Amino acid sequence: MPKISSNFKNRTFAQNLFMENEITSLNDLVDLVEKEKGLIAYFYSERCAPCVSLRPKVKQMIDDEFRSINLVYINSVHQPLIAAHFGVFANPALIVFFEGKEFRRYSKYISINELGGDIERVYQMVFAEEI
Repeated sequence: MPKISSNFKNRTFAQNLFMENEITSLNDLVDLVEKEKGLIAYFYSERCAPCVSLRPKVKQMIDDEFRSINLVYINSVHQPLIAAHFGVFANPALIVFFEGKEFRRYSKYISINELGGDIERVYQMVFAEEI
């Protein structure tokens, strides 16, 4: 059986789940919004069950259908200034940006089908040369 580091064991399930593409600086997120053609900022809390269950579904949708969009995660509890800057006061919250502008925002009750349907047309226009 593989050994698991004690650092990994001492973290909650949600903490282990949300390690990749984690944003911890407001400047980093603002820079990404400006530079990326497509970006989804996923605001979550470690103690939010819908946040934990929705995350793999959003990631799978991006990996399967919208590969050119960058998906980043922001822990609203640990990064309250980032959440406040973007007007996020509930979790989960997703903000979709295209070419530096907020396209849509989703909070609390999020449908993967609705999310995918909403961004599909704009995605095809923005990333036409890559599709």
